[in-house]
Amino acid sequence: MNNEHIKFMNLAVAEAKKAGQKNEVPVGAVVVDQGGKILALAHNQVITLADPTAHAEILTLREAGQKTGNYRLLNTTLYVTVEPCPMCMGAIVHARVARIVFGTFDSKWGAAGSLYNFATDDRFNHRPEIISGVCEETCRILMQDFFRAKRK
Repeated sequence: MNNEHIKFMNLAVAEAKKAGQKNEVPVGAVVVDQGGKILALAHNQVITLADPTAHAEILTLREAGQKTGNYRLLNTTLYVTVEPCPMCMGAIVHARVARIVFGTFDSKWGAAGSLYNFATDDRFNHRPEIISGVCEETCRILMQDFFRAKRK
């Protein structure tokens, strides 16, 4: 497995843990430019911000757009601990993110290969490359532990 992918996914996992500590669903994301410079890091803050769009992916896309001064995030990679949902995949397509690297699939909400696959739908004008399964076990266990604790 690509060491760069593991390095950036570990940063996303650290963000996801911050979300879990705030009682948010533990999802973390990082946007990196083609040179490996981190443009943004974030974690889910839906509850904290009382904002249904405050998913980690959306927050990183917003910050990266502000930093670059452009909503088009060409030649960037988005690292996220869990497969993006339809809302996030829509934003990713609009932002022209080149690549999505995620940890674990989401069979209930995933739009990058499990429930839907926006990245292979040729009706969209942009189709990001998808790399799944990076630090998969760590990401999966983080989610399972969070929801297991919620059920107790």
